[in-house]
Amino acid sequence: MGSKSKSEFRLPILLGLVCCLSLARAQALGSLSESFRDLSRRVHPSVVKVVATGFRPLDEEDDTAEPGVLIRQQSSGSGVIIDPEGLIVTNAHVVTGAKKIQITLAPIRDELRRSAARPRGRVLRAELVGLDVETDLALLRVPPVGLSALPLADSDQIEQGQVILAFGSPLGLDNSVSFGIVSSTARQLKPDDPMIYIQTDAPINPGSSGGPLVDADGRIVGISTLILSQSGGNEGLGFAVPSNIVSNVVAQLRKSGRVVRGEVGLRVQTITPTLASAWRLSQEWGVVVSDVEPETSAEKAGVQPGDVIRAVNGKTMENARQFNVNVYRPPIGSVIQLELTRDQRTLTVGLPVVERKSEPEQIAAMGGREENLISDLGVFVLDLTESVREHLGPLRHDDGVLIASRLEDSPLFDESLKAGDVIYAINREPVRNVAALRAALKRLKSGDPVALQIERQNKLAFVAFELP
Repeated sequence: MGSKSKSEFRLPILLGLVCCLSLARAQALGSLSESFRDLSRRVHPSVVKVVATGFRPLDEEDDTAEPGVLIRQQSSGSGVIIDPEGLIVTNAHVVTGAKKIQITLAPIRDELRRSAARPRGRVLRAELVGLDVETDLALLRVPPVGLSALPLADSDQIEQGQVILAFGSPLGLDNSVSFGIVSSTARQLKPDDPMIYIQTDAPINPGSSGGPLVDADGRIVGISTLILSQSGGNEGLGFAVPSNIVSNVVAQLRKSGRVVRGEVGLRVQTITPTLASAWRLSQEWGVVVSDVEPETSAEKAGVQPGDVIRAVNGKTMENARQFNVNVYRPPIGSVIQLELTRDQRTLTVGLPVVERKSEPEQIAAMGGREENLISDLGVFVLDLTESVREHLGPLRHDDGVLIASRLEDSPLFDESLKAGDVIYAINREPVRNVAALRAALKRLKSGDPVALQIERQNKLAFVAFELP
């Protein structure tokens, strides 16, 4: 028999190696796939669909830029159970102004079922514990009926490129899952915005709002909140509220139903290289005071626009967001120490932290419910209770009615009443509360003249019109 060449011996060996490598790859892919399936099975019971009926604020793309304007609608989104006692986190924009909130639990898996179509999960009525417009987070409560909760991760530990899964109900398709990575760990959508987001390329679409981003261990790293899209659908630019922010907001909502933030009467911005060059500063980063609000402790302490803030309570300030976070986190009434530089001089001032006033959108969220609607005027109103007054600045009178928001299709077409107005009298009759306003309007008929005394932006005025 003739001898075989070396190539004839190598061919079977190479074929064997290829087969082994292919098998190894197949096993690795199979193992990865099983890991995702196992993770999905563990997360699945904690993800819910949220449906809210009532009123919602106008979006930025709607035809008005006026804050505190609501329209009627039914909205749907997603949520995640964070406590087996019945606490669910979702987005504030999903439930703002809701008259009725329902959540649909994930269906219980039954290995005996053979149908590919899954049964529908239980539907529960949810109550709103509280919401926070600034972070777009809301806390709901449902009866604790055998619920499965997910833990919150430490979002400061996540890294760019980390694998995550996004759960939610995109376009109403309940309990869907998509796969992606962390694109950015701390994305600001606007310069100096105190809010940061986790950016991901995991497909997120309308309806996914409020659903969780989870890591490989099944922990919540963020709550899906918004997308940037030219088409209205997923383009790989999804954003989630980091879990550490969620944890802080949930703790406050659970305790008091609202989030309290402090301020010291300063507006600041981040120093840019151009600004540093123009002012011949020694560093191209940091924080500069852009405005000092009148009649605040900052003004009384002599802080001036143009002062450079070096440190807060001994901690170096690198940008405006860092400063704002370090101001609104300390307890109300505490004093923070600011180290400033002005004309190459170093100054130290102590400023007491006071509660920050609510924006019109936050006040609108408080009152946008059916029971607060005065249909004759097309406005949502609130009594000036102590809790409501905490959100407002000084007022001229103790009694009155706050206009929290107004309907987009209000019968007062000239927009004579706006969110934030306070009604003190109707046709010279004092209005002490919402009940008094309803009673006064009930005595009038369509076409009767009405003259309201209101306070708007600390100034008194009269608004006159015929009752629709």
